[in-house]
Amino acid sequence: MKLQSETSREGMLPKGRSHKSLIGVIVALLALAALGGLAWYLTHRPADGPAGPGPGAGRRGGPPASTVGVAAAERAGLPVIVEALGTVTATANAIVRAKVSGELKQIHFHEGQMVKAGELLATIDPRQFEMALMQASGQLRRDQAQLENAKQTLARYRTLLAQDSIARQDVDVQAALVRQLEGTVMTDHAAEGTARLNLGYTRVTAPIAGRIGLRSADLGNVVGPSDANGIAAITQTEPIDVEFAVPQDRIVELRRRINEGATLPVSALDRTRTEVLDTGSFLAMDNQVDVQTGTVKAKARFANSQHVLFPSQFVNVRLLLRTVEDAIVVPVAAVRHGSSGDFVYVLNPAQHTVVLRPVTRGLLAGDKVQIASGLAAGEQVITEGADRLKDGARVNLPGERRQSGRAQDGSGQTPANERRRRREAAGQ
Repeated sequence: MKLQSETSREGMLPKGRSHKSLIGVIVALLALAALGGLAWYLTHRPADGPAGPGPGAGRRGGPPASTVGVAAAERAGLPVIVEALGTVTATANAIVRAKVSGELKQIHFHEGQMVKAGELLATIDPRQFEMALMQASGQLRRDQAQLENAKQTLARYRTLLAQDSIARQDVDVQAALVRQLEGTVMTDHAAEGTARLNLGYTRVTAPIAGRIGLRSADLGNVVGPSDANGIAAITQTEPIDVEFAVPQDRIVELRRRINEGATLPVSALDRTRTEVLDTGSFLAMDNQVDVQTGTVKAKARFANSQHVLFPSQFVNVRLLLRTVEDAIVVPVAAVRHGSSGDFVYVLNPAQHTVVLRPVTRGLLAGDKVQIASGLAAGEQVITEGADRLKDGARVNLPGERRQSGRAQDGSGQTPANERRRRREAAGQ
């Protein structure tokens, strides 16, 4: 009997162990369910619960609000500008060369000074040219005397021929001599004029007005027309031109404005584009497009009264084609591009949320862009922090005090603080 009881007890052991395993599984499942419920509660609990909302939260649920920068869409005149890199070129260049060879006796200019056209710059030794002029003048007077004598002889021969006292051949020979001497006198006049002209060339004058450069010849040097560098160089800097390249996409609009007779203002800026060196107007455009760069050469003219522009200087050029009046403009940073096109985030100030608004981009001018459609003047758009936003997201504005997550009554107290105050008053 004892052996049978032991056998029965041993047979029941596996069954008890199975019940314990089943209970453990059920307990584990219940624990997992409790953990899942707790996680759901923590992620979906109301934003204004006992723990209070996150910073800047004004509505139930969702991530905390992001601080963003805003700007208002405004109506303004939008300039259509062509920007390019330009090279300053002198209106005229001239190398001052001596037109006759001789010794340089005097220099009448200072390097770098402004000179006028026709102003005396240098003097070449004139003595040999004075002698040549005297020689030419003497030859002219001698030949003039011979011509006068030949004319008088021809007159007497013609009188004698009328009296039939001389042969006609003698008259014809004398007439030919007169014509020959007339030619000689004409040649002498030319020789005298050339000598007088060469004497005048000993006074070297400025061919154009402008700024004279560094001197290339010193006193005592023999100068002449074949000198490569001459005596000095003059560049005309008032007015002065700037050459720059216009993109071929702007040629049609630029040509239209030229045909309308419009005066197109042009500004020359320094290398950093912070200072305007001078202002001028559009002058001319080339007649063909450079196939390698896709641009056409253009030229603007500046008064350069302050002499801030120098030949071969590089400047930044801004050409104003026209101005679009009453354009709705926003900062460039406010316009974003998505799979469906351009859009902006528009602020809803009442709810502190943003709305994704598709827009049509227009002209670009510096840090401003035109909104052709989709936005009205006065609406506020997000310019900073838009990468973290989506349609309907909550936002905070810079400098704005964040709202407390707990509701407040009219006295500025939260419900919990009000109940605590009443209990303390009742206990007293």
